[in-house]
Amino acid sequence: MNEPLWRWSATDLAHAIRTRRISSREATASCLERVAEVNPRLNAIVEVLHDSALAAADAADRAVARGDALGVLHGVPVTTKVNVDQRGCATTNGLVALRDAIASDDSPVVANLRRAGAVIFGRTNTPAFSFRWFTDNDLHGRTLNPWSRDHTPGGSSGGASSAVASGMGPIAHGNDIAGSVRYPAYCTGIYGLRPSVGRIPNFNPSATEERPPGMAMMSVQGPLARTVADVRLGLQAMSAADLRDPAWVPVPLQGPPLPRPIRVAYSAGMPGVTLHPAVAEAVERAARWLSDAGYQVEAVEPPDLVEAASLWSLIADNEARLAMGPLVERLGDDAIKVAFHAMTRHSPVLDAEGYFRAIARRTTLIRRWNAFLQDYPLVLGPLSAEPPFAWGLDVESPESMDRILRAQLPQFSVPLLGLPALCAPAGSVDGLPIGVQLIGARFREDTLLDAAEVLEARHPCAGPIDPVFAA
Repeated sequence: MNEPLWRWSATDLAHAIRTRRISSREATASCLERVAEVNPRLNAIVEVLHDSALAAADAADRAVARGDALGVLHGVPVTTKVNVDQRGCATTNGLVALRDAIASDDSPVVANLRRAGAVIFGRTNTPAFSFRWFTDNDLHGRTLNPWSRDHTPGGSSGGASSAVASGMGPIAHGNDIAGSVRYPAYCTGIYGLRPSVGRIPNFNPSATEERPPGMAMMSVQGPLARTVADVRLGLQAMSAADLRDPAWVPVPLQGPPLPRPIRVAYSAGMPGVTLHPAVAEAVERAARWLSDAGYQVEAVEPPDLVEAASLWSLIADNEARLAMGPLVERLGDDAIKVAFHAMTRHSPVLDAEGYFRAIARRTTLIRRWNAFLQDYPLVLGPLSAEPPFAWGLDVESPESMDRILRAQLPQFSVPLLGLPALCAPAGSVDGLPIGVQLIGARFREDTLLDAAEVLEARHPCAGPIDPVFAA
């Protein structure tokens, strides 16, 4: 392993630091050097924590020398997203108005990363209010995709995906309520895991009030990485208990063995959604790879995909209009105002009875999916119907937003159902990466990761890539 340390996986870094082959300072300094080299072209990390990261790395090395008990990410450099509280940093969420909103305490996911020994060396960009699939805002500016400056790196965890794909760090923290971990992974050719609701504790101490019920039931934190092993490691680190989240559940990360052969429901798309030929080919290719590895892959349509996606929109749009709408108008940049209106305009306004019925219907759909996943523990399908979008497509016109919403439908059903899902790279088209989505039963992230390892063996992540454009 003669490559520079910024190219190493988190798994290899953790082992080498633990065994004193390298130091955490060396690993952290290497990542910081990579940030200095490529971040000016990408703007993925909008707050570089140079001095505090090196101090934390030195403390990690002293702990190794003392023989202390070490966490799974001890001494490993990681990034966090600017929409979660991190003590001493601004929780900007991409808003000029929050540039000085310094957090006095860590959110649970940040606290868990620290307890696992991670060295947090940077904060990654997000769109305003974390509400677009394009990472751009008036405070921090635009984050570029290292594969193409003309295409989105995804959103809302676009800074995280761009940083990982370009080698600034091996693991990044993200969060997902509509695809905000999975879609950035898709756009940059890496792995992104949306865990089950209740797996990783979720809370921002700076919040002045609780989130609406639907958002609370559908939003999760999760890792992005270049290898499946690193996704496992990130999940293990992030998922430790924190009683500030009443929804957190103490479920083992490894579930009981599944009956063999493991059945996979292979879904080529969604009714009413036309897949780009390259996306359809990627899904078919992934199905063959799983079949070659002994999975029993069957062309079976999961239940209520379109209804679940539509119900997500109904609940999310109504809650967003009430909870976020006034703030978007008062604090948002021009792009988020346009995108917010275009995205939420179709859903009818619910009265109290309509909202209660929508929440109740969600329970029915979860029950049906639980039964389906007993027979088919894995579902394979597209993550998006199109390759990564050209920059600014969501603010071109209402019709362009409608095109995006149709393409992103496969992402919406998962949050509504509270299930885990993973995006894995599975091909490319016109110089852009594309991936596939794996969905599993609740708290069976292990089955997703096992299947992702099969795909990784046939189509590994391209590795840290240099931006294809000059500064």
